[in-house]
Amino acid sequence: MPDVTIRALRGLALATLTALAAPAALTAQSLFSPAITVNGDVISYYELDQRAQFLRLLGAPANPEELAREQLIEDRLKFQAAAEIGASVGPEDLRAGMEEFAARADLQADQFIAQIGQAGVSEETFRDFVEVGLVWRDVVRARFLSQARPSQAEIDRALGTGGQGGLRVLLSEIIMPLTPNNQAAVRARAEEIAQIKSFDAFSAQAREVSATNTRDQGGRMDWVALNELPPALRSSILSLSPGDVTPPLQLPNAIALFQLRDLAEITGSAPTYSAIDYAMYFIPGGRTADALATGQRIVNETDTCDDLYGVAKGQSPDVLRRESLPPSQIPDDVAMELAKLDPGETSLALTRNNGTLLVLLRLCGRTAQANEDASREDVANALTAQRLEALAASFLDQLEANALIEVK
Repeated sequence: MPDVTIRALRGLALATLTALAAPAALTAQSLFSPAITVNGDVISYYELDQRAQFLRLLGAPANPEELAREQLIEDRLKFQAAAEIGASVGPEDLRAGMEEFAARADLQADQFIAQIGQAGVSEETFRDFVEVGLVWRDVVRARFLSQARPSQAEIDRALGTGGQGGLRVLLSEIIMPLTPNNQAAVRARAEEIAQIKSFDAFSAQAREVSATNTRDQGGRMDWVALNELPPALRSSILSLSPGDVTPPLQLPNAIALFQLRDLAEITGSAPTYSAIDYAMYFIPGGRTADALATGQRIVNETDTCDDLYGVAKGQSPDVLRRESLPPSQIPDDVAMELAKLDPGETSLALTRNNGTLLVLLRLCGRTAQANEDASREDVANALTAQRLEALAASFLDQLEANALIEVK
């Protein structure tokens, strides 16, 4: 589908749909007159106005009028490319696509059509918007699928089993602590956030509700190797397209959501790990200001995991835990934080005991091995999707560069 569908909000508020004003008035004479022609195919002022209004309802982050113009020009080029190879979308597939799109707003297609109709957007505008995405997908797969599929050697490199390569992902995160008193509210908020498609909207939520060190950066994490993520999270991440958000993930004392911003192949070596060595020092008070201040003081005064033994001296043995475990045996929330750390670095994002204990988590070291955990099929699909996206973008740029586009 067009790019805005990647960024559109699933949780499309019905109140917003019904409250928006009708499209700007156009004279009857100019309404259906040509605004743009693309290789002789006409785009009318009416289509421009309808698409812009539809994009407003979807919460498009760019200027709706400019984006409508760009999209409709691209739509004509996509339909022309489809006509050249005889590609089309049947009524049943089109209806299924409309139902799938409407489901992102928790609606059936007829309900969605009724709601946008109250804001002055026609069913035809919605149908055309969905149809072009479906037909373009078929065009891209027909032209490029064979060359986009990775070889077995390329999959080996992506898995790290061929001695080189791997996959890395660029994620944004939201971690919301759970307490006995906030569970219903946190879970409801997480379900709302899971519907987000916009990078900016997800970052705004992260700044407001996330408890991690990335909060001030809108939840944006640095690139992380796929094989450094918890095994349970890898397949979820590989199934996402940029802008997609995972379903809410249950962690000890927290709910987590991750948004995929990008995925790329690693050209250098990408080791996986047979064991991760880490330390957890527990501070009473949970995420209170006093506990966080104590945690930060310990971070400032120590450099290594061994230094924490001095901090814990004279206290209960339970106050400090040192583990060296295979990645698959590490709790997901701990593994996620460790993936962001270099040896000696520390996180204060986690809690235990129903949120009453703050966890000072420090990465001590990693023991490398060949990666055997990621699914070959998942990696192959992710590489194929990434390459198809790049080939499609290049092909569309070529079509536009060769097109005769006249603005009236």
